[in-house]
Amino acid sequence: MIYQVYPRSYADANGDGVGDIAGIRAQLGHLRDLGVDAIWMSPWYPSPMADAGYDVADFRDIDPAFGTLTEAEALIEEAHAAGIRMIVDIVPNHISSEHPWFKAALADEKAKERDYFWFRPGRGENGDEMPTDWRGEFGGTTWTRTGDGSWYLHLFTPEQPDLNWDHPDVRAEFESILRFWFDRGVDGIRIDSAALLLKDPQLPEVLEDNPHPFHDLDGVHEVYRAWRRVADSYGGNRALIGEVWMPEVERFANYLRPDELHAAFNFDFLGCAWDPRLMRECVDRTLDAHKAVGAPATWVLSNHDVTRHVTRYGREDTTFSFDNNLDGTPVDLELGTRRARAAALLSLSLPGATYIYQGEELGLWENENIPPEQFQDPMWGRRGHSRDGCRVPLPWTGDEAPFGFTTATPWLPQPAEWKDRTVQAQTGDPNSMLELYRSAIALRRTESFADFSWLELGRDVLAFCRGQDFACVVNMSGAPIALPANQSVLLASGPLDGDRLPPDTAVWLRMTS
Repeated sequence: MIYQVYPRSYADANGDGVGDIAGIRAQLGHLRDLGVDAIWMSPWYPSPMADAGYDVADFRDIDPAFGTLTEAEALIEEAHAAGIRMIVDIVPNHISSEHPWFKAALADEKAKERDYFWFRPGRGENGDEMPTDWRGEFGGTTWTRTGDGSWYLHLFTPEQPDLNWDHPDVRAEFESILRFWFDRGVDGIRIDSAALLLKDPQLPEVLEDNPHPFHDLDGVHEVYRAWRRVADSYGGNRALIGEVWMPEVERFANYLRPDELHAAFNFDFLGCAWDPRLMRECVDRTLDAHKAVGAPATWVLSNHDVTRHVTRYGREDTTFSFDNNLDGTPVDLELGTRRARAAALLSLSLPGATYIYQGEELGLWENENIPPEQFQDPMWGRRGHSRDGCRVPLPWTGDEAPFGFTTATPWLPQPAEWKDRTVQAQTGDPNSMLELYRSAIALRRTESFADFSWLELGRDVLAFCRGQDFACVVNMSGAPIALPANQSVLLASGPLDGDRLPPDTAVWLRMTS
């Protein structure tokens, strides 16, 4: 089970309102007690923070807002001592406009660094039209004109110029970056926007019937074969984990072939509606795709980019898509929390690895009441949707903000209602989300989960067995259902109705032999 730490919002030790490495080290016990196997650390590198650290100026250092490289190395050692592996986030598609490479490219048209990026002349008589009409991943345009009249490509913000992965120096640099972190004991690499690296050098427009010019080009797989060779050259198990948004399951699975990535995030599951038929189809697709390439499946409910699932599951439309902006639509938080508790047992008992985004173990919901003037997410200005609502600092202790996160004003406001969602308030409460996660993860460690098979209990029930003696049953109907014959209830996401399972509730069962 892998836990995503968003450094700005985990814990603040120096009292400036922003989370830091010292805060993570001070609260490492929370992750140990939770029972996590690994931490995935969102970017902590020097950055102007045009996109929350995903605009990296130096991959071999730590941003002063978070601490120092020495502190990062100490965190890695302390995590290992607690039995927790460390995964760092690498962003290969682009770098910061403040990176030395890009500054050199802007300063001199003849600099070798110019070829590390996608500089092109503009269209039109005076070159004042963008080279293409490509739309950005955040919406908006993808080209910015420089002082010399040329244009450079950025699939995200202008502060994130895209790298030219056809250039051998770019490939060599990132292989060196991998070694830098592996040499410091890091156990894995999470790869941001893994399918975007390669671009068609002819820069064709995006047309429905033509191959996409920058999504999932075949050449990207050679990059990850080279990265796999780097990872395999180190002792122990060094993992490569891709962020791969891919609608075609077969294309998704290509990234998981034996000589490429070890795992990739399952966004199909994350975006799936709270619907038994759709959820079952999603699980089948996922397991079939991973089985075909011999890779472990992954199960993700939330992360730093998406609306927290307590909120999603409390809406009439329970899906997630960047193109489906549901901000401000009615939310039943009680219903969303009940479903989120059931989803925890579901995801933690499916075959493969489960990823937890910080705060989901506390049952946090999306803060949709942040004043727009406090938004820091560049997506807000381009799509009218901010991801900051899922990035709000964690509540640790106390009855009012900042809930022990900091001694200052947090960089984003915390809802007052989170006083019942602090780690302190939930610890020892058998009915809390935190204790449900702790119990489920502890049980998961002791269970010898075996082969997966569906258990047929009706069309509105999602149920499956793991071998002969374990079953997970999720009631997605509108009425209580009878539990199948069993020896005992191992864990339930909510109170049972005698021997019946209420709606939007999940249970783990020891089955009769």
